[in-house]
Amino acid sequence: MASEIPTFMKAVVYDENLQVSVREHPVPNISDDDVLVKTVAISLNPTDYKHIDGKFGKAGSILGCDYSGVVVKVGKNVHSSPKVGDHVAGFVHGSAYPDEGAFAEYVKVPAELVWVVPANTLSHEQAAAYEVAFWTAAQAFYAPGRLGLVEPPAKAATPDWVFVYGGSSAVGLCAIQLARLSGYKVITTASPRNHELLKSLGADVTVDYHDPDVVSKIKEVTGDSLKYATDMIGEVETHRIAIEAIGSTGGKLVGLNVALQKTEFGRKDVTITEILLYSVFGRAFSIGPFHIPAAPEDRVHMAAFIKKLPQWILDGALKPIPVKVWEGGLEGVLGGLQYIREGKASGEKIVCRV
Repeated sequence: MASEIPTFMKAVVYDENLQVSVREHPVPNISDDDVLVKTVAISLNPTDYKHIDGKFGKAGSILGCDYSGVVVKVGKNVHSSPKVGDHVAGFVHGSAYPDEGAFAEYVKVPAELVWVVPANTLSHEQAAAYEVAFWTAAQAFYAPGRLGLVEPPAKAATPDWVFVYGGSSAVGLCAIQLARLSGYKVITTASPRNHELLKSLGADVTVDYHDPDVVSKIKEVTGDSLKYATDMIGEVETHRIAIEAIGSTGGKLVGLNVALQKTEFGRKDVTITEILLYSVFGRAFSIGPFHIPAAPEDRVHMAAFIKKLPQWILDGALKPIPVKVWEGGLEGVLGGLQYIREGKASGEKIVCRV
């Protein structure tokens, strides 16, 4: 199959002005520990348009993080899995490298950071939708120095509450399922139109995030005992609500906005940690003014964690999250990102077929 791989492919690439468009681009060369995947579906994330809007991308790099596809070539150190022909999915650091990025016909990825999708389970669209969302939830909950939840298949000794602000975001949809898999009770916020969806995925209690009494309602439901909170939206106000909802004995919040890491929220009894999923590659990186040092422990953790995913999918312990297929293939990416930018994606993941 390797002989059929072309030299050039179509990809969504940054130009010298950091604008993106579909153009011809070299197919990546893989190293001994990599695999090359022919992409079938890609999913879109807020980080993609934020890189464009903030001029954080690198000229000549490929946009996009999430992919699902078929392995067409493996490095010489990749012996058993994944193998050529496998349906795999994963996440890459888009917008940063000329030979890495998901919005392309081929994607290069470290073999240890892909997972093999079990046959007759998820479609390519459903598998692509899981990536940044699922991996971010897993990092927030279980990675070293984050929320510190009990990692499945182990279960919490007592069913403490976990609060997920932004339950109808893609990350929230995955976080709810993971928290239940770990044996916790879940309280979350969303628009009322998404409450039934969130309950079907395992949320015990859903609260309208527009409700002016949202904090007091969370405290009432949890008996002022909440110790664990995540903010999957990442704004000052959403952080404030999540922090205020934590019980009077204190606790932890994990958020998704490093720009807030020096913001003062007035509670010394709450530990606040901001995460950026790109740390799972174990290398230092920068996004705008923020430099993130290498965290090899994050890569070790995630490489082990995602190997559990196929069995949970087979067992039905994790359900697919809703997808909306955005037409147009790679040429449709910018339209799909605009849809997300305008806040129209709720309770669903925007996915393109390649």
